[in-house]
Amino acid sequence: MERLNFTTDAGGVPPASVKVWDPFVRVFHWSLAGLFLLAYMTGDDIVKVHIAAGYAIAGLLALRIVWGFVGPPHARFSAFLRSPRAVLAYLRDVVLLRAPRYLGHNPAGGAMIVALIVLLIGTCTTGHMMTTDAYWGSEMLEDVHEALANLTIGLVVVHVLGVLVASFEHRENLVKAMITGSKRGA
Repeated sequence: MERLNFTTDAGGVPPASVKVWDPFVRVFHWSLAGLFLLAYMTGDDIVKVHIAAGYAIAGLLALRIVWGFVGPPHARFSAFLRSPRAVLAYLRDVVLLRAPRYLGHNPAGGAMIVALIVLLIGTCTTGHMMTTDAYWGSEMLEDVHEALANLTIGLVVVHVLGVLVASFEHRENLVKAMITGSKRGA
């Protein structure tokens, strides 16, 4: 489990806030949310915008995957990926209102990141395939593409609910933290 370990000032008091989310992670998060919403809303209606948003999402995902290996500690996959058993134990503790607070991503948040990345890669891949000669007009591929996008919407809803529950349980505004980059120190 990630410990909440802080450097204290001369009086031994932990800092009021700690920088957790670096600028890249924050810009990635909000850009991805906006681009996915744009792609989802334009769909078949404004195809050029839909395709451009899809390619931008693919580029963001590639950058985030690299950042997950070379970025600062809280951005790295090694900092927040946990076993399925640890994720389930954490979710049990959430239900029992005794989940520990994490400075970075909690185990459920880490699992959500992986699930969203996988679904979005699948959505981008099938979307790109539909623009190629080999798969142009494939209804089956279009159905898979739409199913992946709809599953992503479902995960986004679960993600937002998880953020709200964690914010309530730990009395911490996690949306604000993803805007400012800082979380409560203690």
